[in-house]
Amino acid sequence: MGRYCGIFFSLLLLFVSCKGLVEKDVYDFPQIKESGVLRAVTLYNSTTFFQYRTDTMGYEYDLVRNFADFHGLELSVSVVENEEALLNVIKNGGADIAAYPVFINNDLKQDILFCGHEIQTSQVLVQRSNKGDKLLTDVVELLGKEVHVIKGSKYAQRLHHQNQELGGGIIIHEVDSESATVEDLIERVSKGEIAYTISDDNLARVCKTYFWNIDINFKISFPQRSSWVVNSATPALADSINVWAEDTESRRIFQSAEKRYFELSKRPADIKYEIPEGHISPFDSIFKKHAASLGWNWQLLASIAYQESRFNPTVVSWAGAEGMMGIMPRTARWFGVNPHELHDPDISVQTAVLCLKFFRRGLTDIKDDEERMKFTLAAYNAGLGHVYDAQRLASLYGYNPHVWHANVADYVLLKNDPAYYNNPVCRHGYLRGAETFNYVYEVMDRYLRYLEETS
Repeated sequence: MGRYCGIFFSLLLLFVSCKGLVEKDVYDFPQIKESGVLRAVTLYNSTTFFQYRTDTMGYEYDLVRNFADFHGLELSVSVVENEEALLNVIKNGGADIAAYPVFINNDLKQDILFCGHEIQTSQVLVQRSNKGDKLLTDVVELLGKEVHVIKGSKYAQRLHHQNQELGGGIIIHEVDSESATVEDLIERVSKGEIAYTISDDNLARVCKTYFWNIDINFKISFPQRSSWVVNSATPALADSINVWAEDTESRRIFQSAEKRYFELSKRPADIKYEIPEGHISPFDSIFKKHAASLGWNWQLLASIAYQESRFNPTVVSWAGAEGMMGIMPRTARWFGVNPHELHDPDISVQTAVLCLKFFRRGLTDIKDDEERMKFTLAAYNAGLGHVYDAQRLASLYGYNPHVWHANVADYVLLKNDPAYYNNPVCRHGYLRGAETFNYVYEVMDRYLRYLEETS
């Protein structure tokens, strides 16, 4: 009897010790809260995570940051190149949460838990909607139409499948991904250079905030559900995310983020001023006052002000940039300025000059004054980090990193392409490069016209 009691006691000790070992190795939400840090992993793109001027932004980033704040946690974000890498990080415990919409798939549920705010996305036909344009509303109407899609993409696959179902007749142009992205094709639709392309509706919604004349209402695929994911060994974390997603305040944050990224126009509204003859704006004296310390013509400041706000001193952009010169709140604080003071035109222009001086000092390797002006404008719009990335890309591919046109400018454009912004020489990820490319061209062109008009 004693022998069996001894065996039983030994087994009991083994069970208790193993149970203690398992509990010690558990890393779920209580352990995350104890550590004080939430580790998120995501991807760079225009709807998820990106660097805008001096700020980190993105729809998914704003939401995961709110979840971390909700629980008093510091947020640490890492970025990977694609969704496969993202899922591997979660499965291997390299991050706590994937702040990225992963399509809900039963095959994945053994290793991960889907949680949080669920969204539905579809592929949509992007078409121009200028006055007089006839909008397609049925797939049969695609017969005989030319549709441009990225070669080998899921959009190309969907379109070929649709073409088979119709018995052929859609004219499909597959564009090499090295020469264009989906965003590039959408812009070409807006300009009337191509008739149609296909995009996920969330990306199309972002693009519509830049291009008012596109229609994105024609869905050509069934909706797919997606949400954030966590490791299957962290059910308490998944539960906490679900509770947060249903919280009243969190729902308000969701609505605010939806409006910010998918609804608000990214272009300033035109306003009308009574401008005396021979003047550019009602604020010419302020531009002249502060241009002296910059050492560049005051007309350049006027051109920036028009580009940023159409000379509106009280404007607040979709990204939170305030005042006539479009200064981000974080940037203003760097220079000791309260963001609300930026609605004073004098303070706004003075702060803009401080910014321009700061960016220009970061570009001393560019000796030509006009070239440095272009690079400084690019940094004012996108941030120095993105400009440095584009310079490194230009050098990598044999172009001149100190010349803007047809050199660095081309690699600014390519910073919306994963093949380029995921290159190891890039340290700041995705950029809506066309915006910065156009910004420099438009500000410089207007500046030269202003010089002629006021000479």
